[in-house]
Amino acid sequence: MFVLLVASAFNSLCQRMYAELTDHGHRVDVVLASHGEEAVRAAVRETAPQLIVAPMLRTPLPEDIWSACPCLIVHPGPLGDRGPSALDWALHTGARRWGVTVLQAGAELDAGDVWAEVPFDVPPVAKSDLYRGEASDAAVRAVLLSVERFASGGHQPQPQSGAGADSVQVVWRDGFRQAQRRIDWSADPTGTVVRKLRTADSRPGVLDALHGEEFYLHGGWPEDRLRGEPGELLATRAGAVCRATVDGAVWIPELRARRMPGGPRTFKLPAALALGEAADALPPMPAALELPAHRRTWSDIRYRQDGTIGYLWFGFPGGAMSTAHCRRLLAAYRFALTRPTEVLVLGAPRDFFSNGIHLGVIEHAADPGQESWANVNAMDDLVEAILRTTDRMVVAALGGNAAAGGALLALAADEVWCRGGAVLNPHYRRMGLYGSEFWTYTLPRRVGPAMAAELMERAEPVTAVSALRLGLADRLFPVAPEDFPHEVEQLATALAGSLDLHRRISEKAAARQRDETARPLADYRREELEHMRRTFFDPEAPYHALRTDFVHRTPGTGSPRPLAGSGTGPMALPGALRVAAPVG
Repeated sequence: MFVLLVASAFNSLCQRMYAELTDHGHRVDVVLASHGEEAVRAAVRETAPQLIVAPMLRTPLPEDIWSACPCLIVHPGPLGDRGPSALDWALHTGARRWGVTVLQAGAELDAGDVWAEVPFDVPPVAKSDLYRGEASDAAVRAVLLSVERFASGGHQPQPQSGAGADSVQVVWRDGFRQAQRRIDWSADPTGTVVRKLRTADSRPGVLDALHGEEFYLHGGWPEDRLRGEPGELLATRAGAVCRATVDGAVWIPELRARRMPGGPRTFKLPAALALGEAADALPPMPAALELPAHRRTWSDIRYRQDGTIGYLWFGFPGGAMSTAHCRRLLAAYRFALTRPTEVLVLGAPRDFFSNGIHLGVIEHAADPGQESWANVNAMDDLVEAILRTTDRMVVAALGGNAAAGGALLALAADEVWCRGGAVLNPHYRRMGLYGSEFWTYTLPRRVGPAMAAELMERAEPVTAVSALRLGLADRLFPVAPEDFPHEVEQLATALAGSLDLHRRISEKAAARQRDETARPLADYRREELEHMRRTFFDPEAPYHALRTDFVHRTPGTGSPRPLAGSGTGPMALPGALRVAAPVG
């Protein structure tokens, strides 16, 4: 079928839906509703889709569109749930079971006939993590089922009201407002504060005042040792700030200044950077790299060793890695190399693996070009350290999405293990960049020069299944996000105990030496960075406007339509499918 996706933004769910539908043989195109209703109408006229799917839509579709072409709306709530803040209410009410419903668009919001409903468990995570994890998995299953039912021509969707409707208990929930999110620091215990913060992540955040300024607070993690007067800022760690509650404290990784009337749009930054001098006066807490299992605190990088296996887990907000993030992760990696291990797992237990350089920190910098240059060099230092590791096997474990330099960070490892719901974007073109992180070395050696060029040029999202077939990944784990770390540890244990491990390490070292002789890594880095330098220090380069629009979430910007030569079909996917079955 030919399916047109209509979305307010080409976000993680829209990217995954595009890639999943393409994997299933459908022709797919995308138009952004943020471009305006006329742009959507023009896309419908030009492409004449058989079906419209709206995976993420903040505004209703016009009647002349949904009355002329079947339109399926993805609602992140169970059957009967209605309203614009479904996931917010799920977390606010402490729901342990939720769902995604695919509805036919109609005049009344969320009241159309039901094509599919898929339930999912709700773990204790932030809203954005839940959205990209369990909710995304359920949404994909629900949409694929709905498209299959629609294509069959014989399925009748379930009405929610009127004759023939089954009993549907309708619950209307209004939009979740800041008044409901507001934290009372003099009364709310830590658990309540964390829940409010996680319910607002990543948008809109919890509006609050800090040192006489208004900020939206993003992200919340409990702290088990630091104490102070409720509401008091206590310390900083790795860019986050710790704030006291009535019975403990919480870590807040990011802040976003409140937009003033008529002022420019604001964007999230590491909390300490956003606070500036106020954060400089706070005592810095040491990095919490190795922590006992019982500790409840925040750290974006952690290391644990189990026999001859080292686990270097990290998770940066939004997957963005600033110069400081890269340098701290490199220091942690070098520490891990001092430990007596034969397998080193590098990755994120769930949610983003990495999205490359931190465009927000770059935009905030006094000299964005210089900060871009520092950031990409810090990324290169990290990637090069991994590529030059020849005394053990290095595994990149992707519990979630990876893009741009973050995807190439993963490809520096000896093996790439992906959760089934992960989406890879191993390209830079949509940000106007040539790319770095040794992509001209690692990408062709995995997929071949022709496919490497196609991936970079088409700049399309790739599902974990396609990544496995292309050679971008080595193992696929078709499990829920919560189960991914356990499955990784099971397979890492098997790898560490394999009889040919030492042979593989020796062959790896020999291959690195051969490659270095043929062309040194320094040559790849120098050539890539020459392209990047010209872009970063050219004020007229498109990268600067694209970056500004991206971090400010400027309306009407995003991936162009058509996305990338729609209708060309999926890329050739050679090779056998190797799926790591769940263990235990």
